[in-house]
Amino acid sequence: LAGFLWFQGWNDYCDDWTYHDRRKPGGYDSYSRLLERFIRDVRKDLSSPRLPFVIGVMGVGGPKEDSRPPMSYFRQAQTAPASLPEFQGNVAVVPTAPFWDDLLDELHRRKDAAEQKAEQQVKAALQTHPNLTPAEREALREKTIAESFTPEELKRLRGISHWDCHYHGAAKIVAPIGKAFAEAMVSLLKR
Repeated sequence: LAGFLWFQGWNDYCDDWTYHDRRKPGGYDSYSRLLERFIRDVRKDLSSPRLPFVIGVMGVGGPKEDSRPPMSYFRQAQTAPASLPEFQGNVAVVPTAPFWDDLLDELHRRKDAAEQKAEQQVKAALQTHPNLTPAEREALREKTIAESFTPEELKRLRGISHWDCHYHGAAKIVAPIGKAFAEAMVSLLKR
């Protein structure tokens, strides 16, 4: 095993049961402590006391979230373990916010709204034409959605597959993040 990558956090970020002070400075301090312990435990269990460890810092929402609680506090908590003396030179953090695509995120939100509008139009059409076939209903949905976007926007929308917490499943976002992780790991391995 050459190294370990940790890229996780959405459910912790949203968890106001565990992190009830998450909207306050220090609200995620226990996440930092648990991450520190996790690194130590992984290294101990694998008998690799200086195993290179890369922490992917959540980037959902992009750089504009760097100053907005609670995201700003969560990102600080993910970054904190790397500053400990025992982790100097063997733990790296990679901010993923710079890879966020605001335009793609906006298109996804508009698509959600267009899909709701399309459902309303199908329901209205069924009031006057109750015998619409499933194919006709789907055609009406697709037409309504397509009318909400330019052809270029529709093309970009084909490149996403999931929620923002999964970076929209967009290779345009995730591929550069993976490259940054690999570069950070290579840097640690060279040390």
